[in-house]
Amino acid sequence: MNVVLFGASGMVGQGVLIECLDDPEVRRVVSVVRRPTGAAHAKLTEIVHADFYDYGPIEASLRDLDACFFCLGVSSVGMKEEDYRHVTYDLTMAAAKTLRRLNPKLAFIYVSGAGTDSSEQGRSMWARVKGKTENDLTQLFERAYMFRPGYIHPEKGVRSRTGWVRAAVTVLRPVGFLLKQLPGVGTGSDVVGRAMIAAARGGAPSHAVEIREINTLGARR
Repeated sequence: MNVVLFGASGMVGQGVLIECLDDPEVRRVVSVVRRPTGAAHAKLTEIVHADFYDYGPIEASLRDLDACFFCLGVSSVGMKEEDYRHVTYDLTMAAAKTLRRLNPKLAFIYVSGAGTDSSEQGRSMWARVKGKTENDLTQLFERAYMFRPGYIHPEKGVRSRTGWVRAAVTVLRPVGFLLKQLPGVGTGSDVVGRAMIAAARGGAPSHAVEIREINTLGARR
């Protein structure tokens, strides 16, 4: 399986990358990043690309792919809906439409969020935008899976880029370890990575993959 990964410098993306490089059935990993990460592996190709709304210059590297693991995301705190939509919906769809044109049978796995509003009509701004993104991705790809994790515990050396998140994880690590044991509440970054690979390989129970399904998929090797 040949995959493309967006967001390898983030906590979720780091976990996905580790599992992809460790999985013998994943033959090639194309990681699209804004800045070099320093990661190196025989089956990893890291592409530094500045404009995440235009993939024309790197299309040659985005062909012959079986799956996309889209792990980019920002917090909506303090953002206006128009701005949040631009960096969430518009950015995701720019990549998705390019990949759909180049790889029509691609499996697209998108990291969404618990509480996403599929109706697009709710009061929560971020949930509406995520819902719109999910809905349009399922229209583009037959194999589109929206991962809606709750708490994600960093494993295997994964660290957040955000200082306050790193501090919080350190302080709350014992609690976080307990949360990840609860199937409907938490999971581990390694489990999320394995679950994405499993969904790309064999599908998932539904387009919206909640935390329990993530844990079940990620338990399989």
